Amino acid sequence: MRSPAIRVLGVATAVLLLAGCGGSEKNNGTLPVGGGGDDQPTVTLSSPTPKSSDPSTPSAPVKTAAPPRQAKLTVVAGNYGSAPAVQGLVAKYPLYFQALVDQSSAMIKANFPAFFYADTAINVEMAKSNGWVMRPPASIVVVGATQQPTGVVRVSLCRSQTTQYWNPKTNRWVVTAPHGSPQAIDMVRTGAGWTMYQMAKPMPKGIDCSKVRYPA
Repeated sequence: MRSPAIRVLGVATAVLLLAGCGGSEKNNGTLPVGGGGDDQPTVTLSSPTPKSSDPSTPSAPVKTAAPPRQAKLTVVAGNYGSAPAVQGLVAKYPLYFQALVDQSSAMIKANFPAFFYADTAINVEMAKSNGWVMRPPASIVVVGATQQPTGVVRVSLCRSQTTQYWNPKTNRWVVTAPHGSPQAIDMVRTGAGWTMYQMAKPMPKGIDCSKVRYPA
């Protein structure tokens, strides 16, 4: 079976860079509420405190950010929970999300195959060097799973708008998408089971997050 080509720039982590702060700086009031469905695995994370971007002299006031807080990521498989590829994503995505929050490409390298590391790690490091910090809480809702060539299963999902990013230029938390952010992740089956292969690029059309109900 021919493996899909390794790609370097990952869509999910690229949003961390938010070049030019293209996302809205605040939620526009349309907040999906509560979700039901199948079991909702969670992982508790510690949200890091962003560093001050003020390079002023020691006598100047020090800008501080919101304090760290405990939060959890909830993964909702919904009607797709019986698909083995989705089960693999439910098991693996919390590790990937923690790597984004911790800005740890080493965590991706330790928990995912080399092709996924190559596809995403560079953007984690670029976000870290540019001062962007992601904070939970967040939830992931699976909205589709389709068979692709060469044994790949593409899982479509929406990540809740409660996931926010620290903008070091404005010293503000940024909500990137009022209705949540669409993602598409290609999954492959390995000797250790189904795992994340790469972020689908370009973003497939038709992933609508406007009516998704997020539990967190």
